Amino acid sequence: MSIDFTTATFKDFENIPDFNILQRAEAFSDFLEYMKSNGRMHYRLRNTTGTNAILNVSIAEQNKQYVSFVSSDYLGFTQHPKVKQAAIEGIEKYGTGTGATPLIGGYFDYHYRLEKKIAEFFGREADEAVVFTTGYTANSAMLQCLMKGEDLAILDMAVHASVHEGCAFTNKKTFQHNNLEHLEHILKASEDQYRTKLVVIDGVYSQDGDIAHVREIYDLVKKYNAFLMVDDVHGIGVLGKTGRGTLELTDMLDKVDIMTGTLSKTFGNLGGYVVANKKIVTFLKFQSRQQIFSATATPSSAGAIKAIELIDEEPEWRVKLWDNINYFKKGLDDLGLDTGVTCSAVVPVKIGDPHITGDVGRLLMENGIYTNPIIYPAVSRKDARIRMSVTARHEKEHLDRTLNVFEDINRKLHIAKK
Repeated sequence: MSIDFTTATFKDFENIPDFNILQRAEAFSDFLEYMKSNGRMHYRLRNTTGTNAILNVSIAEQNKQYVSFVSSDYLGFTQHPKVKQAAIEGIEKYGTGTGATPLIGGYFDYHYRLEKKIAEFFGREADEAVVFTTGYTANSAMLQCLMKGEDLAILDMAVHASVHEGCAFTNKKTFQHNNLEHLEHILKASEDQYRTKLVVIDGVYSQDGDIAHVREIYDLVKKYNAFLMVDDVHGIGVLGKTGRGTLELTDMLDKVDIMTGTLSKTFGNLGGYVVANKKIVTFLKFQSRQQIFSATATPSSAGAIKAIELIDEEPEWRVKLWDNINYFKKGLDDLGLDTGVTCSAVVPVKIGDPHITGDVGRLLMENGIYTNPIIYPAVSRKDARIRMSVTARHEKEHLDRTLNVFEDINRKLHIAKK
């Protein structure tokens, strides 16, 4: 079997019929070489400086500076001196690792303080949060623990891959993105068929940057005696009067049954968390396989504790972030580019054609702008786009430089809305 590299995506190499594991790997290696030769290899590039508005990237063993839009460090806390110092102090006190899983000796005082800080940040009791190794595993491990063969997960079609993996051992249905009518149809049709029905949505969706209809979805969920889970990794620190995210924005912080998030974006660290009532959280601590068989947060996560505190102590970072978002989005809109329905720090430029999108990504890199071209299967085949994350670390000069490059690219490739 041969694959046409001119139209191929990563997904085409997941499972090639009659190819063993080595043959699949060899075919994929050839595809990567093809992408490199066409200037479209924007993945797993080696960064030689820390996450910031300007990033040094090593390409073909040459270091170059780029204006970076590839990081979700929305408030820039990975580089905040107080966050760094807290991480250093955590290592100095506890060392570099835990040496065991949380269940059998790898649960330390800093884990307790981190879980307590997360719970209190969302107005919950101290024992209503549990930390996981990553945001991905917070979703996947939690769902695998709670949802079994007698249950049903009902997912917005745009939720993260970690949610789909978490539903591997349960029944699963998807509804059209933010479509209340379709959701109600599924809830009604499955009303008496399953032990537990859990509706799973994002707060902010990672590709379009739009916001879930949380209040309306919650009302539907409760009408049909189901539970609601919200993954708000892209909303925390960005949305809401005090940065508590989509649920604060929609006045639903005390309503949702389960909320998940990450420490790797706004909180400038690594890890994930689940917030729910005490009994569900306790169940996860003793029943989730990730809590039983894997270590969790390292002592450097003390930096995340400080980052959570800074949301309230230094709100000026969120103010600057929104100044940047509004300025950049207006600039793109003024150029006639399609930024879709974003209401967050995720700003796409929607192009449609995947090949033109690849060309745009290449031209951006050639002009010192590092972005993520997003194509199928991350989005539908005709909905390719350049995806950018705006942060508080960007200055107007970075945004203006990027807008000027987009203007030049539009003259060449005519990517503005017709």
